Order: sequence, then structure tokens, then C-alpha cells
Amino acid sequence: MSSSVTSSSSPTATVAPSLVLGAIGVVFGDIGTSPLYTLRECLKAAGGINQMNVFGIVSLILWSIIVVVTFKYVSFVMRADNDGEGGILALTALTLGVFGAAMFYGDSMITPAISVISAVEGVTLVDPKLTAWIVPISLVILTGLFKLQKRGTGTVGKVFGPIMIIWFVTLAALGLLHIVTGPGIIKAASPLYAVTFVTHAPGTAFVVLGSVFLALTGGEALYADMGHFGKKPIRFAWLVLVLPSLILNYFGQGALVLARPSTIEQPFFESAPGWALVPLVVLATFATIIASQAVISGAFSMTKQAVQLGFLPRIPVVHTSTHEVGQVYVPFINVSLYAAVVFLVVFFKSSDNLAAAYGIAVASTMLLTTLLMYFITHSLWKWSPLATFVVIGPLALVDAVFVSSNVSKVAEGGWFPLLAGGVLFTVMTTWHRGRELVVERMKTDNIPLAGLIQSLCGGSHPPPRVEGTAVFPGGVAGMTPSAFMHNLKHNRVMHGTNIFMAGMTENVPHVHDEEKITVENMGYGCYAVNVRHGFMEIPNVPAVLLLVAKAIPDWEYEPADTSFFLARDTVLATGESKEMALWREKLFAFLGRNAAQAAEYYSLPANRVVELGGQINL
Repeated sequence: MSSSVTSSSSPTATVAPSLVLGAIGVVFGDIGTSPLYTLRECLKAAGGINQMNVFGIVSLILWSIIVVVTFKYVSFVMRADNDGEGGILALTALTLGVFGAAMFYGDSMITPAISVISAVEGVTLVDPKLTAWIVPISLVILTGLFKLQKRGTGTVGKVFGPIMIIWFVTLAALGLLHIVTGPGIIKAASPLYAVTFVTHAPGTAFVVLGSVFLALTGGEALYADMGHFGKKPIRFAWLVLVLPSLILNYFGQGALVLARPSTIEQPFFESAPGWALVPLVVLATFATIIASQAVISGAFSMTKQAVQLGFLPRIPVVHTSTHEVGQVYVPFINVSLYAAVVFLVVFFKSSDNLAAAYGIAVASTMLLTTLLMYFITHSLWKWSPLATFVVIGPLALVDAVFVSSNVSKVAEGGWFPLLAGGVLFTVMTTWHRGRELVVERMKTDNIPLAGLIQSLCGGSHPPPRVEGTAVFPGGVAGMTPSAFMHNLKHNRVMHGTNIFMAGMTENVPHVHDEEKITVENMGYGCYAVNVRHGFMEIPNVPAVLLLVAKAIPDWEYEPADTSFFLARDTVLATGESKEMALWREKLFAFLGRNAAQAAEYYSLPANRVVELGGQINL
């Protein structure tokens, strides 16, 4: 079946207010809290405050948001929605996509740390003596956030949505307050100021671009979280509320620092009247908690896709909504992200230090998304080479400039997301290749199923048959499952009905029930069932058996009369394979030993499962 990455959607479909509210509460937290530190870091990189710097930087921020977020993601990339699902793995399973997914995990680690610390730092304006409490307070807040994840994205979105509406209205109001007193800043809307700033001092501008990019962090979450809320609510919220609020606030901060250069250390918090400082710090803290939610929920969605596409071992995934299939909670990822975030907060200690580590992860992910869109437009949408180049070329150039401008920050902290991304890329590619080798070995060592059934049941000495149904999930199509051979060897019987299940994951989010299975009657009460899943689905064998029952005459799925036979194969790293280095074989074997149990993964009733051990030598 061909990929279903689509390029269009109905523009007339109704946008559900609840989904818009949820999207505001989850998707835009990251990019919505960038004003806390972006202009400050840009001005420091530029060397201070003067009219050329302020106008040029504000103009660069404006046009970067318009080009990268509004045009690239909202208008273009979100068209590649793969049946409603987003994220870099939803584009394609190419190596580029895997590396982009690995870098997204790096972003998911840094965003909660820098967002929360940047808000808590506002307390130093209330009382400088509170500086020593920034790290402890941040850790307490982050601990509460990660504990909240098990309640589900939908619940979190309903709670956070109203808060984020207040946040964006506050951003707009603070910006307007200073634009009114310094209306000249509006001239920075002209791209000529950005061009003048870059051409006047290209070296300085190149360094500044690494900080300008902070205004774009969170743009990838618009695409990654599309499976949670849909493209239309996200687009609506961005264009009507989020984009105008961000632009107004950046312009307002620009007007403020021109009028009062002493505010350069904390231009965001200094933009508030004195009486509003404490409420603003509290609101900013809530907003940064929500900023963290955007990438955490995106990481959950990415993990589910990676497991289904065969890039990560089986990991327990909890569905947190009975209505929205895309809303999930992944306990292992939650704990892992929490551990990484705690390390970052304790190690880097301030948003200034974390800013250096931030850009490289997000910029790399955005560049890889653009490169992947080349394959989508050229190979799937069948655009002409000229049209592809005209659209993709400038976007790739912009992303490449942002990546290169962040390279200088590797030694200052950018090493962390690169290291985390490299480790995750190694794990994902090792698991994927190892699975391929195991399947190849099984095809070599195992016996073709049809021939075995014929020789066993059609011969002069067929094995004894017992009542009931035996199901063998997780096999390779056309090959005899090792669990079946072990059962014959140890128990020397066959059940009255035997169902041999082989599954494959399609590069689409969901497969409709009418297309999910094909059943082949092999005779003698034996049936080969090929099951197709989407990469956003969790295999559910009992549910599949209800579909199988419709295809097998005079057979019904009776849970109390059905046994599930699983092979618990142990992978032994021998170093004999020419396809994989010994250390990668050992890594693959380790991942396999620590994967979730197959019975849990296939949603099997625990009291009806029989596991039979075996060994596979790589």
C-alpha cells in the first residue's frame, strides 16, 4: 500500500472550540514563552542597545516567525498530515527522519528546563536575595509537571488552555503598552531593517541569528502535536491569537529597551508596571510549565510512532482518552525526560547557560523536516523539480543558516542535545536493523508454514488434536512460528483451530477494520492471518480475532476457549554477523531483554498466555 501522506484538507470543516482550547493549552506553550529570553539574548549577542541593533533584531524575529513558522509549518509542512498525524516520523521512515526524531527528544529535554528557569528568574526583580532559590523552585515545579502527565494530554489541555489565553492576551497588552509610548518601533516591520542589520555587520549578525532562533523554538511542536488536536484548531489558534500576541510583545520589548536601556537584563519582566510584577512572574511560571507540556506530549506521540515503525523496542503506552486516539502517556519516556531535565537544571543553573544548548537541537530538527519535505513534494505529491526547488530551496537555506549560527554554541552547551540525539539515533537504528536481521534469520531457520501443515496433518500419523483454539501472534508471514514448533515438541498436540498471526506496520497512522486482515484457509483447521496496523495503533490481538471470526465460517472467538502461544526468544550476540558490529549486537540483545512483555504489548489476557523459550544467534 502506498503512503497516504496527504497534501490537502477541507478548509470548510468546523473548528471545534474544545480542540482550539486544548491546542492553545498544549501546542503553543514552548513558542509562546520565547519572549521571556529571546530579545535579551539577541541584544547581548549584538553587543548592546542602539537603534540599528534593536530595529534589525526585531525585524529579524518578525520575519523569521513569518517564514519559518507561519509559511513553512502552518501553511506548508502541516499539509503532509499523514491521515491527521504529524511529527517528523510521520513524514517518512528515512534515516533523516530517524535522526530528526532523535534531535526532537533532545529538544524535549531542554525545553522544560530553560522555560521554567527563565520564569522563575523573574523573582530576582522582586528580591535579589531569591537568586539562590531559582534552582530549587524550578525543580519543585518540574517534578509536579511530570507527575501530572499520567492524567493525560486532554485533561492537561483543558486545564492549561484558559491560562494560556490569559498569557497571550497579557503578551499582547504588554507589547501594546510600550508600542503606544514608542510607536517608531513599528517601522521595524519592514524587512529592510533586517537586511540592513545583516549587511552592516555580517559577522555579528551571524552570531545574533543563533539567538534570534530562540523565537522559533516550539515551531516543530505544531507539527508533532497535530495528531492530538488536528491541523485546523492549531492553524486557527496560531493565526488568530498566538502570532499577533507574539509580534506585539517583541515589538513592545524593542520600544522599551530603546526608551530605557537599563532594562536589557530582563526586558520582558521590566515591561510590566511595578504593581503587576509579582502576578506576571506567577503567570509566566504557569506558562512555562505549559511550554514544557508541548514537547513532552510531542515526545509521547513520537515514541508511539517509533515503536510501531520498528525503531524502538516495545514500550508500554497508556491511552489517556476514550475519545481521542492520539492522546497517550508513555511512563518510561516520562521518567527518562524527567531525569534529563533535572540534570540540565542542576548542571546549567540559568536560562543564559541553557540558551546555548537550546538552539542546535531545534534548528537541526527543523532542517531535517525541510529536507524530508523535499522527498514528500517530489516523490509523493509529484511536484515538478522547479516547483520543488523554488519552495524547498529557500526554506532549506534559512534552516541551514540557523543551524550554522548555532554551531558556535556547541562547546557552551550545544554538546548536550547532540550527545543525546546521537545516543538515541544509535539506539533507534540498531533496534531497527537488529529486527531486520532477526526476521531474516527466522526466515532462514524456520520451515514454510503451508508445507509443514500439509505434512503434519495430511500424513499417516497426524498429531493428536485437542478442543479449543490456539493463536500464535507475532510471526513472520508464510513461516512457521517457533512457538508452534515448541508446542509440538513439548506437548505433542495440536488444537482443533490454529490461527497463525503475522503483523506488519504500514506507514499510515491507522488502518480501517475492513482493510486490517486477510485470512488464508490452510485446511485442517489452520488459518494464516496477515494483520496490518497503522503506526499510531497499538496491536490488540483479541480485537483482531473478532474481525477474524467474521472471515472463518462456523468459528467464534471465545476468550475462555482460546490459548495464546508466544515465543520468548533470547537473542545471543555472537559477533559472527557481517551486518552488525558486536557492540551493536550486544546493544540490540540488551534492548530486547528490557522490552515490554509481548503479552502486554498485544493486549492479551494474562491467564490465557503460554510462553515458550528459544534462542536466536546473531
